Amino acid sequence: MEKKIECSVAIQVLPQVATEQVIPIVDKVIDYIKSVGLPYVVGPFETTVEGDFDTLMDMVRECQMICIREGAPHVMSYVKISYCPGAGVWSIGHKTQKHEQ
Repeated sequence: MEKKIECSVAIQVLPQVATEQVIPIVDKVIDYIKSVGLPYVVGPFETTVEGDFDTLMDMVRECQMICIREGAPHVMSYVKISYCPGAGVWSIGHKTQKHEQ
């Protein structure tokens, strides 16, 4: 049986900088997400991460701060949160595995 996952977060950051600066900043955010050590999937529009609620909320905050530290005076983020501490949420694999090529 698959371990229950308390929370799943999908995040897209859009640093308000010159076009040529967007991808390098987003890459730094993704590198940070990878360093957190939680299961994640990078997609073309957002990155999905699963784990415990508090760690993921800290991660969302840090993603904003990375953009600001990298020179973005403003960052827009789109965040989706699925949270169910008792029963758990569906894993990334459960939701996507049957669609993988």
